[in-house]
Amino acid sequence: MRRITNLCLPAPLSSKDKQKPSTILLDEEETIIGIDDLAGNQSFNNTQSWNGDFLSPMGLDIQINGGLGLSFSDIHSISLEKISELQYHLWEDGIEAICPTIISCDLNSLRSGLSVLRQARLIKGSNKCEILGAHLEGPFLKDIRKGAHPEEHLSIPNLQSLEARINGFENEIALMTIAPEISGAFAVIERLNELGVKTSIGHSEADEVIAKNAFKQGVSMLTHTFNAMPSLLHRSPGPIGEALINGNVFIGLIADGIHVHPTMAVLLQRLAKDQMFLVSDAISAYGLGDGVYKWDERKVTVDNFSCHLEDGTLAGSTLPLLEAVKKLAKWSAEPSASIWSATVSPRLALGHFEDLNEYLLGKPLKKLLRWRMNEADNELFWEHAS
Repeated sequence: MRRITNLCLPAPLSSKDKQKPSTILLDEEETIIGIDDLAGNQSFNNTQSWNGDFLSPMGLDIQINGGLGLSFSDIHSISLEKISELQYHLWEDGIEAICPTIISCDLNSLRSGLSVLRQARLIKGSNKCEILGAHLEGPFLKDIRKGAHPEEHLSIPNLQSLEARINGFENEIALMTIAPEISGAFAVIERLNELGVKTSIGHSEADEVIAKNAFKQGVSMLTHTFNAMPSLLHRSPGPIGEALINGNVFIGLIADGIHVHPTMAVLLQRLAKDQMFLVSDAISAYGLGDGVYKWDERKVTVDNFSCHLEDGTLAGSTLPLLEAVKKLAKWSAEPSASIWSATVSPRLALGHFEDLNEYLLGKPLKKLLRWRMNEADNELFWEHAS
């Protein structure tokens, strides 16, 4: 057995124990068998202090559109080997699991994509990112808030349209982003609730009244908060204000410093202490560097992780999720809460667990992350734990 002392587990800003040191016990196979357990008189092969470093789950990205030239909205002709390549790449970037995100596209591309993802999900491997249920970002979105979504692929929400898209793939979908103010949206939300599919407000003009009703109906998230939705204003709080007042709605954020100003990202972190989670919103150019790339029938220019269409529309990001954690930690000087927002909070948002300690028990150390804060320059670093 081995014991690691003086490590910290990530916690939201609301936690009173966010800096409380912990001790973990590992068996001979380096699996966690105890947390904050003195283990009586048992002997240990060795005891190591982590000197206040953080131990966390690997990242979980609820909103990622693709990478390495692959777009989840157009994978009908993509080989499963190409998807596996992206899965291995994501693991190296510290990501254990993703909800592959399919933006508004034609019906055949959507259903073909869900079919390919179903096949890819069955191909297991070590050191390989897991594919969870898909995130359907659209097509039931408000046209004036479409962002980079092709307007010709937006659709009016109704049960027939929903059925045409997801029939036979109900168990392959984790989340749908929807604009609840559009007529017919609440019927779709109710049906998704019955199927166990979570719903999120995004690409929407919903005001606080509509948002409040949507949350009562079971909508449990906001998609890339501040982007493609009404702003948080003193006379018009909109869906952001209503989500903050609700307290139980999870609030997604792209913390690349481009989609949202760093000051607003820190403000949201402070207001949404238990609610905020980070997403990458990475597109197909993720992992390819700067340049001009094909994205469906359009071109996207990538410059220092910023992605724009030819008309200047912001179109996702290529910043790795854990790099966003490092940015947020530097802006806020809150490393614990920043780590929590990309490793624990997304799992809570999807309902994967309720208690971090219970999640960590039985987990191999090598499938977790170690984070170290360099106090001299306020920089956070991570590595696969060992």
